[in-house]
Amino acid sequence: MPHFAYKGRNARGELVTGVIEDADSGAVADQLVNIGISPVDIAPTGAPSAARQDGWFARLFAQRITLDDRLLFSRQMYTLLKSGVPIMRALAGLQESAKSVAMAKVMQDLRTSLDSGRDLNSSMRRHPEVFSQFFVSMVRVGEMSGSLEEIFLRLFNHLEFEKEMKERVQQALRYPTFVLVAMGVALVIINLFVIPAFAKLFAGLKAELPPITRLLIEFSDFMVHYWPALLALGIASAIGARVYTRTSAGRYNWDKFKLRLPLAGTIVEKVTLARFARSFAISLKSGMSMVQTLAVLAQVADNAYIAQRIDQMRDGVERGESVLRTARATGVFTPIVLQMIAVGEEAGELDDLMSEVADMYQREIDYELKGLSASIEPVMITFLGVLVLILALGVFLPIWDLGRAALGPKAG
Repeated sequence: MPHFAYKGRNARGELVTGVIEDADSGAVADQLVNIGISPVDIAPTGAPSAARQDGWFARLFAQRITLDDRLLFSRQMYTLLKSGVPIMRALAGLQESAKSVAMAKVMQDLRTSLDSGRDLNSSMRRHPEVFSQFFVSMVRVGEMSGSLEEIFLRLFNHLEFEKEMKERVQQALRYPTFVLVAMGVALVIINLFVIPAFAKLFAGLKAELPPITRLLIEFSDFMVHYWPALLALGIASAIGARVYTRTSAGRYNWDKFKLRLPLAGTIVEKVTLARFARSFAISLKSGMSMVQTLAVLAQVADNAYIAQRIDQMRDGVERGESVLRTARATGVFTPIVLQMIAVGEEAGELDDLMSEVADMYQREIDYELKGLSASIEPVMITFLGVLVLILALGVFLPIWDLGRAALGPKAG
């Protein structure tokens, strides 16, 4: 985003100056008014020197801030604020005790930003790679309602749930991924080294080879002669797919395709909806309006297809429709979930019911993940068995006829 240099008067009439990063001068003016500064002049300017030095090369090799860093930050902020520690002193303490250099730099920037007159959520908005839109919006609600320490506790619980879901999915997919990679490496080795050795042996016999053997040899010859082109094609395909999925249409189509994958698609969908339900409940409990909640969740959803459905819900709520009706129109919620939404909306306890929806999805995810390996193993074993059978027939059928092929000239 562009940077703007501003001049303004604070509540005591003193002249203050600084640089703010925001979408346009109007947004900068709104931000200044919110922090008690009457803007006098706002003009576009270049990025501060520290930001200019942080070029693409520095960002490429910069230390990444992990989910664990955000978890620790949220928990420590809750503890310090609940104990009555002022926010500036809390951030200074976190900066000194931070194990991550990158996180310490963020704490320093937050302190500098707060010292210049910004509020905490505006300061966090300067670091979108660290604090998501959902995180920033929750902090803003906490600042407005005076319950910032409670917001940090809810954010900690939310991030802990995110981490748990991520680790469970990774653990369930680790074994199948390892087996698939091992099978791929074995196929490459067999086609590049093993089959060519047998091909030389069969060529010396000058015997008629079975069709399956000729097919294996032709495929092996193709890989031996064109492996650089195949490698380049694979790399180009991977880069092209990555570039395509970074576009809005590409990401939407890919995220929609993921939900329709056999075996794994159901898990991806339930993990996404569990995150949505948990975030929905936390937002409503923290005092966000329904429209604001849906707008923020649509922006931070990790699936573009689901995000579009959340946007549809927001549009419907803005038109005055009920949450139940808009949720039913999306077509992504099960009848049980829709019934729970209906009960929660009627009883005025939608936040509690959405928490139960998240818990229900979490239990279903546990069940699906436990059955994932059991479902994948038969498919993988069958595929491996067919592969071994083809290789065995292709290699050993000519060997079984070796005696007849060798005795043929003598018989003539």
